[in-house]
Amino acid sequence: MASTSGGGEKLLTNPPGDSISKCLFASNSNNLLVSSWDKTVRLYDVSSDVEKVKYEHKAAVLDCAFSEDCSTAFSGGLDRELLMVDLETSSTTVLGSHKSAIRCIEHSERAKMVFSGSWDSTLDMWDPRAHNALAGSQDLQGKVYAMCLSEWRLVVGTSGRHVYIYDIRNMNEPEQTRESSLKQQTRCIRSHPDGSGYILSSIEGRVAVEYFDPAREVQDKKYAFKCHRSMDINTGVQTVFPVNAIAFHPTYHTFATGGCDGVINIWDGNLKKRICQFPAYRMGISAMDFNYDGSLLAVAVSYTWELGPVDHDRDHIFIRTVRSFEVQPKTKRR
Repeated sequence: MASTSGGGEKLLTNPPGDSISKCLFASNSNNLLVSSWDKTVRLYDVSSDVEKVKYEHKAAVLDCAFSEDCSTAFSGGLDRELLMVDLETSSTTVLGSHKSAIRCIEHSERAKMVFSGSWDSTLDMWDPRAHNALAGSQDLQGKVYAMCLSEWRLVVGTSGRHVYIYDIRNMNEPEQTRESSLKQQTRCIRSHPDGSGYILSSIEGRVAVEYFDPAREVQDKKYAFKCHRSMDINTGVQTVFPVNAIAFHPTYHTFATGGCDGVINIWDGNLKKRICQFPAYRMGISAMDFNYDGSLLAVAVSYTWELGPVDHDRDHIFIRTVRSFEVQPKTKRR
């Protein structure tokens, strides 16, 4: 039986002025990088509730990423430019551009590369140390909608429910090409911390647990489940909400999902059980991330235009204190 949590949380006092597309904790501190449709990328110290850095694009920003040491930010969006910004000096470099919006960005310290996925149906590789930064490009079937990096594997989800799995040591072709096991458009992909696979969500209120190993006995373990749905007790009509965000807990490897219903669920993927559910926020969850030790969860509460142009509350970022029972796997009953 899932429990409902009442953990403590606080609001960041100076959130972006439009929908929040990404929030990402640094790997070594409580600094939080946030991109937004208000054209900005901001760096907050959530411990002191201070906005440390703010820089702007020419249009809405759809994704951002840290360098390995978290001294540099990479970002892109509707202006089609991939920016690299020194967070200490605010020095800005345009690494390159796409023919359409940049939807997803990942940085790999292992490969010394930045990967950008675009609505122009390409995946580009950039060397931030080089004068001519473009190091390669892959044509894909469909617009890039989601992307994640885990060690040497890069997973890319595109329109048409295509999923590409690359070994970044050999980007000449995908290691695997799959079709999403979910029936509707991919919304988010996140790699499992142990490198065994990934979690994929869609607009249909469903989540799929997938594994990289193509062996049949491993693929037989994959599964999908319904979530982020509500039933009207008077009419019996069920409303299905897109699952916008997935975040893994760094210690327990349980994972959170956030949807347009404003609800966050915490799941034990091994036992296929929900651990807890947080009380619903007033708008949908557009992005979220655990900090480096799993003690905090950043929650971006934003209207994501799923109902078109309607009046809505201001966008907020909540910093939630995480309690161990909310994220710790349940003991398996004998």
